[in-house]
Amino acid sequence: MRIWFYIFAAATMLAGAGMVMTASKAQQPAARPAPAGSAHQFTLTRIDGRPLPLSQFRGKVVLLVNTASMCGFTPQYEGLQKLHSAMAPRGFTVLGVPSGDFGGQEHGDNAKIKEFCETTFGINFPMSEKSVVKGENAIPLYRWARANLATNNEPQWNFHKFLIGKDGRLIAGFGSRTTPDDPALRAAIERALAA
Repeated sequence: MRIWFYIFAAATMLAGAGMVMTASKAQQPAARPAPAGSAHQFTLTRIDGRPLPLSQFRGKVVLLVNTASMCGFTPQYEGLQKLHSAMAPRGFTVLGVPSGDFGGQEHGDNAKIKEFCETTFGINFPMSEKSVVKGENAIPLYRWARANLATNNEPQWNFHKFLIGKDGRLIAGFGSRTTPDDPALRAAIERALAA
């Protein structure tokens, strides 16, 4: 009888030790990969299906904007095109990322979005394919932006703007109500171009 007691006690201690080991493993935070240091490490897909490596913008200032064709902010396309045209010779580009994440206001396919942008607003700045820009299913570039910018770090609606410096690092985020001719946005672009 005593021998069964010792066997039971030994088994209980071993099981308890295993539970402690398991619990201590569970309490350790999962290792998360460090966010990439530069937007230049990412490649998007152009709206026409070709690759769009952001490394091609090395040495340029980029205004990354999630866009939509059926939004109250859609008229900002006009200002974005003017901004792009005026500042492109100085090493600046707008980069549009169509998204249906907010109110389904980008419901067309890539071909329809491209046609709409070109015929309605004369857009000639680079556009990616339609993409997810918020939450855990966001494309890697937007997950990187969320992880690397302390404030204004995830779009809350269409036409959210991220300013990316010549070195590919995030400088600032601007909400949807910030228009392309907003003085604060223009000043931030000017500082980035002068850096």
